[in-house]
Amino acid sequence: MDITSLLGSVTSADSVAGLSQAAGTSTKNVQSVLSAALPSLLNGAVAQSQNSETAEGFANALSQHAASDTSNLASFLGSVDLKDGAKIVSHLLGGNSASVVSQVSEQTGVSQEETSGILSAAAPLLMSLMGQQTGSEQASGAGIAGIMSSLMGKTDVTSLLSGLLGGAASSEDGKTGSGGILGTVLGLFK
Repeated sequence: MDITSLLGSVTSADSVAGLSQAAGTSTKNVQSVLSAALPSLLNGAVAQSQNSETAEGFANALSQHAASDTSNLASFLGSVDLKDGAKIVSHLLGGNSASVVSQVSEQTGVSQEETSGILSAAAPLLMSLMGQQTGSEQASGAGIAGIMSSLMGKTDVTSLLSGLLGGAASSEDGKTGSGGILGTVLGLFK
């Protein structure tokens, strides 16, 4: 799996339907929030992997989440732990968590409560898929930064998400395209 496959799994019809069910919102809202927020979550994952104070813990979290069976997305998302997901979002976004949720909510027109619920449902899936991708290579925090960087490569995540979600990554006012918060957080991926 590469970043395209990883994002394809997170944004697949089964994932979107499962996330919609878990968060108690529409699939349209899920698609909007994912297109706006996934780059921030991925940026946070890379930042966690590159920080000497958090890399070891991040590598351990990836290893723990990699053990989750994501082969049946409906089953995985049907039993997703939203409290654990909220903790993951908080770790990935750090002190910017509330700000990112607020900005994504404003960009997408999805309430902050629903945005937070969608992210809390999506985060365990994202961690599981990243953990499975990094696999046995990530024995310690020391090498996780290189592994995460090679996973992400120089991918334009916004364009990729737009294609995967059928254009949902851009809105009428263009805020969820390359401007706004995405323009800020995607510098690492371009």
